Amino acid sequence: MLPHLHITDGLSLPIYLLLCSLAYCICLLWLVPRAKKLNVNRNIALDISLVIMVSGFLGARLLHVFYEEPHYYLNDPIQVFKFWHGGFVFYGGLIGTLVGCFIYIKIKKLSFLQWADFFTPMAPLGYAIGRLACFLNGCCYGKICDLPWAVNFPNVLPSGITRHPTQLYIVFWEIILLITLLNIEKLKKFKSGSLLFIWLFLHSIGRIFMEFMRDDPRGDMILNLSISTWISFGFILLSSWFLLFKKDTD
Repeated sequence: MLPHLHITDGLSLPIYLLLCSLAYCICLLWLVPRAKKLNVNRNIALDISLVIMVSGFLGARLLHVFYEEPHYYLNDPIQVFKFWHGGFVFYGGLIGTLVGCFIYIKIKKLSFLQWADFFTPMAPLGYAIGRLACFLNGCCYGKICDLPWAVNFPNVLPSGITRHPTQLYIVFWEIILLITLLNIEKLKKFKSGSLLFIWLFLHSIGRIFMEFMRDDPRGDMILNLSISTWISFGFILLSSWFLLFKKDTD
């Protein structure tokens, strides 16, 4: 594991935040040629990317604070602002991003579903890099196993026990989803919003699998299922409704 990248004896960077920042930068670098290729307004795309960064960050942090560790932050509220210590929930970031972008795009009187399709392929790419950060950080680890690819997470007790590298499972899954989305996009025969809801559907399936394999603390369980599992079920139902029954309107 590599939770910190040591620059000098007195300076180190948290690898989780470093890779998450890198993921955002890579997506930004992809955004410009993608906007040119698909003939969309680059300036609007950059504005929306800023909304994604802010609303995603706030949503991911707030769900962690209010659901996973509310008592900890209630006892020491200043810790809420020390985000460099970690503490983010992806689904909180995703929901925050969807809400923030929906509001912004509607204010600008643009098509939310069309812009969602533009940004959607960046989601599995960014998510895969983020889960790689989790692996190097040693968080979001899996249950004990003795498979050939099992990994020992040194900071997890009991030490010396090998576990499922659940973070890497989902990295490979998201890479497959990225390739799938780009191939679907080439067909150019799908209703607006399809890329978003196809990814939500398939991502949620992979996430449910990951949640059943995980063994790290994730807040209180609801009927013995994590909050992320329940959100995944919700996205599967929403995506199924959209893909099967929603007409091609915004």
